[in-house]
Amino acid sequence: MSAAPGTRPRREGLVLGSVRGTPIILANSWYLIAGFTVLVFGPQLQNGYPGLGAGAYLVAFAYAVLLLFSVLVHELAHALAAKMYGWPTHKIVLNLWGGHTEFDFSTATPGRALVVAFAGPVGNFVLAAAAYPLMLSLQMPTSRAGAIALLLTNIFLWANVLIGAFNVLPGLPLDGGRLVESIVWKATGNQEKGTVAAGWAGRVIVVLLVVGALGLPYLQGSQPDLTNTFIVVLLAGFLWMGASASIKGAAIRLRLPAITASRLAAPAVSASIDCSVAQLWSLRGQYPGVPIVLCSADGRPAAVVDEHALANVPPNLAGHTLAPAVARSLTSGAHVPETASGAELVQYLSQLPDKDYAVVNDQGRVTGLLSQARVVAAITGK
Repeated sequence: MSAAPGTRPRREGLVLGSVRGTPIILANSWYLIAGFTVLVFGPQLQNGYPGLGAGAYLVAFAYAVLLLFSVLVHELAHALAAKMYGWPTHKIVLNLWGGHTEFDFSTATPGRALVVAFAGPVGNFVLAAAAYPLMLSLQMPTSRAGAIALLLTNIFLWANVLIGAFNVLPGLPLDGGRLVESIVWKATGNQEKGTVAAGWAGRVIVVLLVVGALGLPYLQGSQPDLTNTFIVVLLAGFLWMGASASIKGAAIRLRLPAITASRLAAPAVSASIDCSVAQLWSLRGQYPGVPIVLCSADGRPAAVVDEHALANVPPNLAGHTLAPAVARSLTSGAHVPETASGAELVQYLSQLPDKDYAVVNDQGRVTGLLSQARVVAAITGK
């Protein structure tokens, strides 16, 4: 891990450094969980160690920092495993819910995706194993400092065991969800179907978590602790949103192959950008209700006729008013081949500010008009 030339602010948080060019960002939301940890565990430490006084809150903050370090190692393990396969890694973010590593796994295989996913929990288990002999050496402390060191070591060990074990649960957005994804992916040959299955598995885990954590105390004749209830509800909400986002994203990717310019475009006709409104009226008479695309002298789509403006030109001016006066311009390059489809089409259109795009055949002739709204509707399924 290389240090950054001084920590520097960023919209989502503070850049702490980088590892092989991948920035490590401490998100602003982390301070919330750090504050929560101090406020919850500080009083508990004061009760357990009366002599600490206000120092109990400093020990609680040390606990928050140890958790942060555990999450950092978890995410570094993901990033290094991804880099081992040559996957571009964009950033590591440490936040309220732990952290996440953003990388491009477009060249992933079921096996490699599984290795990268489980590298994180393995990193936590390694930390726990490393902390175990230290904990043994601190048994029977003879001083307050030794007792605190033993407490923090014990917390660090079990925190890493819990982080690792929790993350291998088989449902997204947890790392173990990649196991379900990889199994279905291998069986069907389709990663998106695997992601949908893993997302639903994640939702099942959320339900079981809530029922187990909140329902079990009632079965035992007691009531769930308020703090635990708050943590479980927040965690369940985060996991549910993550699982739902995975399902939604995969569903969109499953629809992408069916998104083609020729299928989504409305039929259109073309006219010279140098023609008059009167000529457009004549063309409108031949093709009622069909969009008219104006083309420049070299045949490239340049504008789309505005029907309202076209209808409101006074008849006595129609022969002298040029077509651009009743049209909205297209950005240069705002046209796509009839054969354009899938993610490539969506990515190209997302780079242009237009709401409409001309569709041309292999001879370069305009055959349709593709609206941004229809593309969005096809992607979202709405």
